[in-house]
Amino acid sequence: MKTQSKLRKKAFTVVEQAIHQIRGFKKLYEELDDKVRLSGHSHSTLNNYARKLAQLSLHFGKLPESISEKEVNKYLANLARQSKTPSLSDFKFTVYGLRYCYRLLGMNEKAVALPKIKQPNKLPVVLNCDECKALFNAPELLKHRVLLALIYSAGLRAREASNLRIADLDSGRMMIHIRQSKYNKDRYVPLSAAILKGLRKYYYACRPVEYLFNGNESGSPLSVRGMQWALREAVKKCKLQKGITLHTLRHSYATHLLEFGMDIVTIKDLLGHERIDTTMVYLHVARPNRTNLFSPLDRLYKTD
Repeated sequence: MKTQSKLRKKAFTVVEQAIHQIRGFKKLYEELDDKVRLSGHSHSTLNNYARKLAQLSLHFGKLPESISEKEVNKYLANLARQSKTPSLSDFKFTVYGLRYCYRLLGMNEKAVALPKIKQPNKLPVVLNCDECKALFNAPELLKHRVLLALIYSAGLRAREASNLRIADLDSGRMMIHIRQSKYNKDRYVPLSAAILKGLRKYYYACRPVEYLFNGNESGSPLSVRGMQWALREAVKKCKLQKGITLHTLRHSYATHLLEFGMDIVTIKDLLGHERIDTTMVYLHVARPNRTNLFSPLDRLYKTD
């Protein structure tokens, strides 16, 4: 169906099921699509809202507007029971999607409270420099070696790397143009001289068309799932024991920049963060870049 063509495969399946099984869901989805586009929100917002509303509708066998607050709370409680560490995003997009749906239907008086979820205060996983080098050298395919190194070199989100086009690289100014990313904002980040050499070698070997990293289908970018597979294979080959995701490369980029002396405000802008609070977490991860650092234990037991 045309209205669902841009949904990711998993989301498309859930939404399609709701359209076929729940009377009126197709109309709701089309109205939601129009509203999200006109409001300037990203398409990923539509994906998240539509997927959660479809799951909710399929669970109860009726449209979201007919589901009571008591039923919603019971549904969210079941989500919490299914996992020892329930994802905050599951709750957030379910509740925010419902609120958006209610506003769309003129049901502003019908409110659903977002439950408070106790989340572990975890710091991001960060690779050291040697681990980064090992990871970038691990893939057999040149395409995957360049991909992982590029994500780290520019602190890219997975979706940003997937959407990169050849025209977004400016070797004259040594900049990368990241278009309409999270929060629908463009930004520029420096193009590494080291990665440019790898990119040129990759370009002449693989001849990508339009997108910097092409997917299996003609004219399509490499999917995030495809990038995740490349990373998993590299991690296995390196035998790294840390819980590494594509976002770990972005965390490592920010942390290393801080350790190399870059100020936190500049790092915030390079990462495309809306709030400085989000960037401040790296202050807790980075090793302080000061001279004469020591442990007090070494002063207690002085070594010759």
